[in-house]
Amino acid sequence: MKDLKEIRAEIDSVDKELVSLYEKRMALTEQVADYKLSTGKKVFDKAREEEKLEKVTSMVDDPFLKRGTRELFEHLMSMSRKRQYQKLAEKGIMEPIPFEEVAALPDKNIRIVYQGEEGAYSQMAMQQFFHDTTNSYHVQTWRDAMEAIAKGEADYAVLPIENSSAGIVSENYDLLVEYDNCIVGEQIIPIDHCLLGTKGSKLSDIEQVYSHPQALMQCGRYLDEHRNWEKHSFKNTAMAAKKVKEDGLLRQAAIASRLTADIYRLDILDEHIQDNSNNCTKFVIVTGRKIFLKNAGKISICFEIPHESGSLYHMLSHFIFNDLNMNKIESRPLGERNWEYRFFIDFEGNLNESAVKNALHGIKEEAENFKILGNY
Repeated sequence: MKDLKEIRAEIDSVDKELVSLYEKRMALTEQVADYKLSTGKKVFDKAREEEKLEKVTSMVDDPFLKRGTRELFEHLMSMSRKRQYQKLAEKGIMEPIPFEEVAALPDKNIRIVYQGEEGAYSQMAMQQFFHDTTNSYHVQTWRDAMEAIAKGEADYAVLPIENSSAGIVSENYDLLVEYDNCIVGEQIIPIDHCLLGTKGSKLSDIEQVYSHPQALMQCGRYLDEHRNWEKHSFKNTAMAAKKVKEDGLLRQAAIASRLTADIYRLDILDEHIQDNSNNCTKFVIVTGRKIFLKNAGKISICFEIPHESGSLYHMLSHFIFNDLNMNKIESRPLGERNWEYRFFIDFEGNLNESAVKNALHGIKEEAENFKILGNY
């Protein structure tokens, strides 16, 4: 039997040959790229790659090595494509990204829409982001807000997208795909929930509690302590407070903000009732124009991929190869195809950066229904 030192020396020798062959293969890739550039052929040829994978794996008998061979060549071809995308960018042939850079968001004579009633957390986020919100109005649903942007009835909409305790607002992820609006900003605000009742009511009077489903989830432990209370979902925390005010029943309470208590003249029966003392909600600012700020540092995208082994891995490799930091990934089911998903990704970068352009071009070429949701 050979000793370990001798075996390792042989591995080093093989590795040296592999590196040399890799360099030779990538040099040939450069020639392929030049040919495709001159003829206008697409970089990604799925049928050709699948044919190649079948051929190389047929050369191996051992099942484990067969799987490894396929994975090795999938990665080699992925690296080849990424180099070809780089060459496209260097030659200025890459399809331009349809977003316009602006020095500042237009803020003169603008109209802003948010969902809910006066006192809603969306209104607070709007006030913190825009400061001057004199020309704003509210609508019943998030879809109404997106529709107002699409129809040109408003310039900006403010939508909750994620809570630090309850997670994503899935409906708004879906609306970002459905509508051709884009994200141009975000605002994070602390969420401090109170239990609000009509004037003169006491905690012992409460039988029914109204609030938005997210707020009910964020106060889950508190509500579990009062199991006799009936919980009712409402479109908005401020709408729930307004209902309690209008009904005027001692047995009803709403979970909403302290500001809402002042607006609707309700008593605060309990406060700080959320499970997480650092409870925060992230809101996105949406507009109908495809614009981004010069100093924008976060990009949101979504795409679909074939329902097959390795698909997501190959998409994510574009971030790794271009040295981009991905900081969030979510998935949402595709309603028309059971057990298949659309992926949403946030990563650091600006649409002017060459690494970002390379990554986005590669993902667009290789994914299905790719969309840039915004750079902000």
